[in-house]
Amino acid sequence: MLNFLFNCYLCNQMTEIDRLVLGLQHRIRQLLDNVSILEKEDYGNLYAAVSLRIIELELAEIQDLLDKLNRTTNNYQQLSVKETMTELENFDHTQVMVKQRENQRIKRDLERCTHKLVYHNYVTTPKTRMVNVSGPKTYSLTVYGTSYSFGAWGRDANPAPGDENKYWLVVLSSSNAYGNFIRQYNSLSTTILGIGPTDTYISSSNPTTNTIQGSNMVMYANAFYYNCYNTYSVCQFNLTTRAVSTVALPSDTGYNSKFPFGHLGTTYSYTDMDFTTDESGVYVIYATTSNFGNVIITKVETSNPPVLNQTWSTSLHKKTVTNTFMVCGVLYATRYLDKEIEEIFYSYDTKTSEERYDLRIHIKKMQTNIKYMNYDTRDHLLYVYSDAYIVTYEITF
Repeated sequence: MLNFLFNCYLCNQMTEIDRLVLGLQHRIRQLLDNVSILEKEDYGNLYAAVSLRIIELELAEIQDLLDKLNRTTNNYQQLSVKETMTELENFDHTQVMVKQRENQRIKRDLERCTHKLVYHNYVTTPKTRMVNVSGPKTYSLTVYGTSYSFGAWGRDANPAPGDENKYWLVVLSSSNAYGNFIRQYNSLSTTILGIGPTDTYISSSNPTTNTIQGSNMVMYANAFYYNCYNTYSVCQFNLTTRAVSTVALPSDTGYNSKFPFGHLGTTYSYTDMDFTTDESGVYVIYATTSNFGNVIITKVETSNPPVLNQTWSTSLHKKTVTNTFMVCGVLYATRYLDKEIEEIFYSYDTKTSEERYDLRIHIKKMQTNIKYMNYDTRDHLLYVYSDAYIVTYEITF
């Protein structure tokens, strides 16, 4: 409606200009005729004086028409410019809005695509492989001081709602080999300071049937997984019900320090079984005589009771290794270089069965021996227990 009225107004303006131009042309022709008549008359004649006065009046009218034409033309030009600018502004605003909507759509599509790509990489691949370990980020003695050099700590890899910030700690309080309770804290700071712990006992005796043997253990979905005392079985301890379920490994599995972790200088007693978690669940790492003492990886289904699932055999001799951990289905193994450096030297990809012995990723140690190591899938930190100290390192992929 506004455009229609505006167009009508412009048409009226054009009509007025045409009228003024026609009037101006008529006046000019009349002026030329009068001038021609005047030139033929005698200058002394009275009529010549009258004709001259008429010419002056016509000139004044012509000037008035010119002034009106100029004003009308200026108004039309201003309106035309204003309308053009308005159209340009409207066009520009429309295009900006169109581009903004297009950019928002592209951004949403990109975010969805990125999320799918990140999720795919996160679940199916180890983020293009580990390239570095930095830190330590955390380094502290526990509340026990230097009393217990063997132990483990970390977080539940699949916590219940409300338990996301909890940390657990286990010290092998009997002969540096056995434990019978899990200590939990509500935060990292309370873990470091030893404030407000909650202790959950597997048994009042230590050691005894189904208590913890060795320093390798993990927590997953409020259940603890570890080597059952004096057997080649996996123990699952439910922290809520305090019930223990077990599943036996192959009968030729090493236990009681037959295939422990270690190096030329020492062995880590009762570390025949290692437990580790990644994004998909729980694994047990062990060796058997039928596999010549080489590392075997078995997926542990976290049902109750637990069930052994897929198994992978490697060429890595277990006694040459100090620790192992899993990231996105890839097993990493460490070895002792010297008192200051531990090296991640080996990997086994359970999806492709690819083995590598050439990683050469160094970990700067704060103490001589690393007795426990596990990767946390939620904060992407490596949790380490090293000669009574609890330590974390950052992993770069």
